[in-house]
Formats: sequence, C-alpha cells, structure tokens
Amino acid sequence: MNKTADRIAAAAFLAVGALFMVESLRLSKSAYGSAVGPNVFPFLLGLVLVLLSIKLLFETRSYSDAAGEKPPRQYKKFLIIFIAAVFYAALLETVGYVITTFLFLVIGFQTMEKGALWKSIAIAAGFSLGVYGLYVKLLQGTLPSWPIWFQ
Repeated sequence: MNKTADRIAAAAFLAVGALFMVESLRLSKSAYGSAVGPNVFPFLLGLVLVLLSIKLLFETRSYSDAAGEKPPRQYKKFLIIFIAAVFYAALLETVGYVITTFLFLVIGFQTMEKGALWKSIAIAAGFSLGVYGLYVKLLQGTLPSWPIWFQ
C-alpha cells in the first residue's frame, strides 16, 4: 500500500462523492412512473463514496513508513475489466440490467481472482437479481428490463 497514492485517491474520491451529492440535489425530485426520484441513487452513491473516502483517509494514518517491494502492475486485469465495463455500458439498454450486471460481475470476479466460479456466479446472480428486485419491485423504480427476445 502506498500511503501518498492512497491519500490522493481518498481526497479525489471524497471530492467526487461530494460533487455527486451536491449535483444530485439539482435533479428533479420525482419521475413519471417511478415512486423513487432520479436524485435518490446519485445522492446515496455520493454519500457512500464520501464515507469510504473518509475511512481510507483514516486508514492511511496507520500505514507504516517502511518502503517495501512494489507490487507488479496488472495491466492485463485492468484492460479486461475496462473492456467489460465498456461492453456493460453499451449493452445495458438492449440486453437489460440483470443479464449485463450478472455477466460484468462474473467477469470482474474471475479477473480479480481465478477459481471459485460457482461462488462468483452465485454472488453475481444474487446481487443483480437482488438490486433489480429491491429497486424495481419494492421501490417501484425503473431499470432496463429483460431483453425483448427473452420475455
């Protein structure tokens, strides 16, 4: 862990989270056909980002100053996840939230740590179905539904 890099990242994410929170207040409070307004999730995501950034800032205080061996850069993993994120954004509307989120999470989990495929599948399925059910069914929000060819 690099103390300076973590502090810079924490400060940057703190600023981005605060910006999300402030700008989400400028969005409309309600949307047609949805009980949850479009300002709710950006505000909550900004709040989570701010809280995690503050946690990281406090954690950097306990880092040791000993300079250890630097871990190797993992460009291949970064590239795989970056390409998966681009495909996720491109296919979200046409394929639907549940399927694209499931595939993105499985690819991300397997890229970060090979093995335990069934565990990755279970967590990705639980997360994508759980968020969809919570947001669309319980909170009556809107997300890209199942694809037309799947309905």
